[in-house]
Amino acid sequence: MNTKTILLASRPVGVPTAAQFQFETRAVPASAAGQVLLKTLYVSVDPYMRGRMSAAKSYVAPFAVGEPISGGVVAEVVESHGAQLPVGSVVVGNLPWQEYSVADASAVQRVPADQAPASYFLGLLGMPGLTAYFGLLDICQPKAGETVVVSGAAGAVGSIVGQLAKIQGCRVVGTAGSDEKVAYLKELGFDEAINYKTTSDLAGALAAAAPNGVDCYFDNVGGAITDAVYDLLNKHARIALCGQISTYNATEAPVGPRPEGKLLKTSSKLQGFIVSDYHARWPEGVKKLTEWYAAGQLKGEETVTEGFDQIPAAFLGLFQGENTGKAVVKVA
Repeated sequence: MNTKTILLASRPVGVPTAAQFQFETRAVPASAAGQVLLKTLYVSVDPYMRGRMSAAKSYVAPFAVGEPISGGVVAEVVESHGAQLPVGSVVVGNLPWQEYSVADASAVQRVPADQAPASYFLGLLGMPGLTAYFGLLDICQPKAGETVVVSGAAGAVGSIVGQLAKIQGCRVVGTAGSDEKVAYLKELGFDEAINYKTTSDLAGALAAAAPNGVDCYFDNVGGAITDAVYDLLNKHARIALCGQISTYNATEAPVGPRPEGKLLKTSSKLQGFIVSDYHARWPEGVKKLTEWYAAGQLKGEETVTEGFDQIPAAFLGLFQGENTGKAVVKVA
């Protein structure tokens, strides 16, 4: 059996382009004892993958040039040599961008696709949902009545953070890059939402949206939005540093206000984190997220692109703000 696969053709400088992706047809190896043959159903595209396209040292090894790109994939088991994963099982795992692949049965996790759409296990009930859960509840520890600000609020992680903060009884303010996304955040229950691209006075808009200051900040973006939020921090504010998408394609280190003085004066906590830091507690997070979803308290918005050949375009669209909620590609 042959399969299409997508390789990293070269490392980008600045904003990635279609030239970084190479399509190739490869033979699928026969599955052996303890392995499964998988048919890809959905592929996740995520901002963190930009970092893996670079050779720079990070918290995860970079993609190798000339080798398949990999990431979150939901797949169906079509051939099994692992008793715990019968044919027809739906699984999630870190898998190559291929139509078909072979994996160790122990490297993928079966998901209850009868309880939620299969793609949700790449979003609301998967890595982004867990990122929101642990970043907000473990690091920020919001209390009822506090003000929570979320940057990148209409994205896969931010949209869940805001909903979780509302469940905790907080006032929630989000920033996003279009009027449509602002309207979407209001639908999710955000108290205030700001279009940072059209707001002439971002600092003033944030101050008006958070008249009692900011107790918790979930930072997905960095840059000017974060600079403005830091001016509004309350005493003992907590900041979960999740992403810095505004700088991912920068070719020079950006220069901005130094935040240390503001953190010092407000006795604020700033903690960076990677969701894998909480791997031992993932079952806890999935259980709670699933309960809230089943109760109708969490919604999972998706931007679905169809077709294996469209995976690079969907990935590149992340840096143009084309997605609302989780960006996924439906392959089969």
